[in-house]
Amino acid sequence: MLSMAGPCERRCNTMLTCRSSCTGRRPFNSSTRSTSRSVHSRSFCPWTRKSNGFDVCVRLCVCECVWWFFRYNVCVQRCSAFSLGFQFNSRSSPPAYSPAHPLNGVSQPADMASVSAQAQATSPAQSVPLQRGIVKMVLSGCAIIVRGQPRGGPPPERQINLSNIRAGAMARRAAQSQPDAKDTPDEPWAFQAREFLRKKLIGKEVCFNVEIKTALGREYGMVYLGRDTTGENLAESLVNEGLATVRREGIRGNNPDQVRLCEMEDQSKASRKGMWSEGGGAHTIRDMKYVIENPRHFVDAMHQKPVNAIIEHVRDGSVVRALLLPDHYLVTIMLSGVKCPSFKREPDGLETPEAYAAEAKFFTESRLLQRDVQIIMESCPNQIILGTIMHPNGNITELLLKEGFARCVDWSMAVYTGGAEQLRAAEKSAKERRVRIWKDYVAPTANIDLKDRQFVAKVMQVINADAIVVKMNSGENKTVHLSSIRPPRIEGEEKNKDKDKRFRPLYDIPYMFEAREFMRKKLIGKKVNVTVDYIRAATGAGETTPAFSERTCATVSIGGINIAEALVSKGLATIIRYRQDDDQRSSHYDELLAAEARAIKNGKGLHSKKEVPIHRVADISGETQKAKQFLPFLQRAGRSEAVVEYVFSGSRLKLYMPKETCLITFLLAGIDCPRGSRNTPGGVQTADPFSNDALVFTRDLVLQREVEVEVESMDKAGNFIGWLHIEGVNLSVALVESALSKVHFTAERSSYYKTLVTAEEPCRERKEKVWANYEEKPVEEVVQMKEEKERVANYKAAYVTEISDSMHFYAQDVETGAQLESLMETMRAEIAAQPPVEGSHAPVGETSASPRSPTENGTEPGWRRWSPRRKSMCSTSTTETERWSPRSVWPPCPPPSAPESCRRRLRNTPSPSSRSLRMTTSGRRWWTAWCVTSRTRSAC
Repeated sequence: MLSMAGPCERRCNTMLTCRSSCTGRRPFNSSTRSTSRSVHSRSFCPWTRKSNGFDVCVRLCVCECVWWFFRYNVCVQRCSAFSLGFQFNSRSSPPAYSPAHPLNGVSQPADMASVSAQAQATSPAQSVPLQRGIVKMVLSGCAIIVRGQPRGGPPPERQINLSNIRAGAMARRAAQSQPDAKDTPDEPWAFQAREFLRKKLIGKEVCFNVEIKTALGREYGMVYLGRDTTGENLAESLVNEGLATVRREGIRGNNPDQVRLCEMEDQSKASRKGMWSEGGGAHTIRDMKYVIENPRHFVDAMHQKPVNAIIEHVRDGSVVRALLLPDHYLVTIMLSGVKCPSFKREPDGLETPEAYAAEAKFFTESRLLQRDVQIIMESCPNQIILGTIMHPNGNITELLLKEGFARCVDWSMAVYTGGAEQLRAAEKSAKERRVRIWKDYVAPTANIDLKDRQFVAKVMQVINADAIVVKMNSGENKTVHLSSIRPPRIEGEEKNKDKDKRFRPLYDIPYMFEAREFMRKKLIGKKVNVTVDYIRAATGAGETTPAFSERTCATVSIGGINIAEALVSKGLATIIRYRQDDDQRSSHYDELLAAEARAIKNGKGLHSKKEVPIHRVADISGETQKAKQFLPFLQRAGRSEAVVEYVFSGSRLKLYMPKETCLITFLLAGIDCPRGSRNTPGGVQTADPFSNDALVFTRDLVLQREVEVEVESMDKAGNFIGWLHIEGVNLSVALVESALSKVHFTAERSSYYKTLVTAEEPCRERKEKVWANYEEKPVEEVVQMKEEKERVANYKAAYVTEISDSMHFYAQDVETGAQLESLMETMRAEIAAQPPVEGSHAPVGETSASPRSPTENGTEPGWRRWSPRRKSMCSTSTTETERWSPRSVWPPCPPPSAPESCRRRLRNTPSPSSRSLRMTTSGRRWWTAWCVTSRTRSAC
């Protein structure tokens, strides 16, 4: 038997030097060709031919033929292996060898054919050990690639060619480096033969034996489906279906496998199966389309409907080459939303794989290569078709992420049909398990306590449109920035415009005011859910960038609405683009990208082509002349709407007046609030006690809230003074109730004075806060002056009885005249009935009891001069001044019949000469009735 290992090297020493200029006269070394000398004894190469533009030198050595192709620098050996299915491994295979080949020039000698037949029978299949593998790919109807089991990485692969048969060649695209080259179409029934094997073998285990192995490494053998030779013989199945032909050159009759193949071929010919059917198989040749003129239009025409396809090639874990059916478009598909490690091509042409690139490629190959799948083509940016590959066993995109072979990419995730949430969840799972590309992953919030990663807080302030100040449950204020968004900003020429003008970002940057107002109305004073996404470290100042302190970036939501997403969807903010390896981004980054895409499509906000809004807001704080012009309008307006923009202290605020479109400084009226520290010409003045508490109280209550103000006056610095109301609460009263202010004396003129005093008294009594050092002053007795009531004229009919010289007169009430007459009659009757006995009563001190003349001693007629004793009753005349006459004798006690007012005056008045006797009207009436005589008001 002849050895198949390098027969030409052992038998011909002239084949390595034969070229196009070969004359066939090279000396022949007979010592090395003892076997071939009997066949051919000439020492030069007699057969030199030119074919297809390159030189071919043919040298026959015993049973072999050597072809030199200098264009490809490949030596092709055709010996006994020819009849066992040898195929040329180059871009352009040479024509099959036959004894009458035109390049040979002569027929093969008979003895040479016999030696070839002897070589074919030297290695029976039964003596070759079986090997097993898994079919990775079917190259054609007579060639497959098998692989082993993966152990710590991609397994080894080998190509196995089916012995003794030949199937049609598949279509091949022309090399791009050769402009004149043309595409090679399918041979008849070539695709059908490939499909026959593909559907049977892909992913299945097969067993095979290698019968022939060429010097170039090609292996030929028999392949059986299953673990042993009892399985289906693939070569026989192909021949039986008319999808392959049998290589009959040099077939020996003593080989049962070869004989059975010939019999099957004859049967298929008789049955006209496959390539033996009528028509020649022209209808089986595919019309391959390698180039799509308008990829975007092609993708849009699919309307994101699933398209049947076969994955023909896997470039890396996330990029494949697919054959779309039934139109046979060969397109490159990139998986939407993900990217796997790739192979980088170096300048020398070699490919260097990134970490886990080979593993990711094998992961995709083992699941998709040459499988029947459905592809949803979703977008086509920059001539790259993005799609999702759907396999009955699952979604390869999510599986790559979950196993740590890929990472999410933002620019293509928005078009992913399944939703970005699924991809993020799969990637998060891999990050948490730290598998493969995430083995060194450290979460952005790894250094944050769990309780600080997610919390509920109350929004106290909105800062420009990308940050808020929230109040924690502990009472601490914390600044939180919205993750992954950028507020409106000035770019280009607008940035350098009006440098001398004072820059106010809130009003001068387009859409900044709208963004701030949107957030203010949505969030101020409400509780929100805060989820910290990452903490951006502090950065130093650069040449063109300012320094930034450490920032806590989070996702803020209220009522299930992501505030950042709402801002972006209205075109009031833009999305920050990150590097692919930068994980410090919003946990809802994909939703933000989708919202921005909608805003751009609808032309909202910053993406609008309309003129940007301009806010002309006059700041009259501290400008006295402008403030004087506004004062009358604000006073006449009564309660005006305003927004608190800033709080300087407990009683000093800056307000934005929407109707007047101006900014004013507003001072609370009626209170004396502690003042904070301030700079003065003499230095820094220390803050008053509780000034910071008052500032915090006012800021928490009214900052950036909508309020109502009543302007009363203005100070000399142009600051407006008045009352501020928020939701029905007077801020001045609220400060007084909280013991953070005192009532100012100017409040006495206000209608809120009583409310302020009422609110102040409990705090003063408790000595709380500003009243802590309060000491009560001694209360001075205040004599309450009885207010004189307005005189009301009550006219009564009277009878004037006497008029004196001092402009006084005496009168009697007409209404009581009848009673008086009756009383006088009774008294006269009693005196007449019981006249006094003269001398029976001699008062002590009486000097004379004789009647006197009318003018004696200045007395009037009817009077008797006497000196009363102690406890005696007497009466005297009075004047309208209600004073006793100097000569009167004060009675020690009033009679029981006297009215109460008269008796009270008589008892409590120590001396008639020292205090006047004041009586009521009823007292005077009694006194007159008791003392009067027939002619005078005084009687004894």
